[in-house]
Amino acid sequence: MMSLDNFQRTVQNPSIPYARTIIGGLLPGGLVVIRGSVPEGAERFQIDFQCGNSTKPRADVAFHFNPRFKKSGCVVCNTLQNERWGWEEITHAMPFGKGEPFEIVFMVLHDKFQVSVNGKHLLIYKHRLNLEKIDTIGIYGNVQVSRIGFVSNKQEEVPDASQFVVPYIARLHSPLEPGRTIVVKGEVNEKANSFAINLKASDSNDIALHLNPRIREKAFVRNSYLDSSWGEEEKQIPHFPFSPGMYFELIILCKAHEYNIAINGVHAIEYKHRFKQLGKISILEIHGDLRLLDVRSW
Repeated sequence: MMSLDNFQRTVQNPSIPYARTIIGGLLPGGLVVIRGSVPEGAERFQIDFQCGNSTKPRADVAFHFNPRFKKSGCVVCNTLQNERWGWEEITHAMPFGKGEPFEIVFMVLHDKFQVSVNGKHLLIYKHRLNLEKIDTIGIYGNVQVSRIGFVSNKQEEVPDASQFVVPYIARLHSPLEPGRTIVVKGEVNEKANSFAINLKASDSNDIALHLNPRIREKAFVRNSYLDSSWGEEEKQIPHFPFSPGMYFELIILCKAHEYNIAINGVHAIEYKHRFKQLGKISILEIHGDLRLLDVRSW
C-alpha cells in the first residue's frame, strides 16, 4: 500500500457523485490514489479524468475507468470526445470485490496512464487526448470513497537516454554496503520475453544478485552465480509485478543480511546475501527486453 506521507492534497470522504477541479492539473510522474470500498449490491462505478465539467454539451473524458460487476466482471476503459465514445479497451481481470476495500493508484506518464489496484498492476491506457487538457476528476456510480490523494511526484528532467543503452554496464561510484540504494527506471518492451539486472563483483565473474523477470512465464527469478556455477533459483512471489509495456521503478536496498526489492513503491521480495563480501560488489549490469530510462545509486 502507498505511504500517505507525501500526499500534497487529499480529499476525505467525498460524496458521490463527485466532480472537482484537479488543482494544478496532471503532470507526468504524478499519482492519483483513490481508497474506498465497493458496496455489496454494486453493479458498476466509474472514475473519469475529464476535460472540464460541463454537462451540456458533455465535457470530454480523456480516461474513463469503469469497473462493471455483471457476471464475472470486467473493467472497461474508453475516451469520450465531442460527446462520442471511442473504442472500448476491456480488461477481464477483476481486482474489485463487492463489500471489499480497494486502493487504486493511477500513475500518470507522458504517454499513458498505468493503473494498479491493491498494489497489483492492472492495466495501461495510452493517452488519446492531450494530458494538459485534463483538469477535472469525476467519480460516479455504486462506490464509496474514503480518500482521494494527489501526489505530484514530478519526474526530474529525464536524463539523456543515450547513456542508458541496453546492454548497460556501469561501475557503482562506491562499492556496496548496508544502507546503499540502487534505483532502476525503465519500461518493459511490448513483446518482452525477459530481462535481467545483475550486481557483480569487480574482481571475478561472480554475480552477487541476479534479478530476472521472465515476462512470458510470469516468473521473477532471483539467483547468484558463484564459483562458476548458478545456485538455486528463488521464485516465490505473491504476484508477478511486471507486464508488457509497463513503466517501472525498481529499488534495490542493500541491508546487512539481505537485499530488499520494491517495484513502483510496493515491496516485492527479499533476497538473502549469498555473496557476503559486499565491498567487492561494484558493477551493475542490465540487459534484455527493456528500455532503460534512468539508473541512480546513493
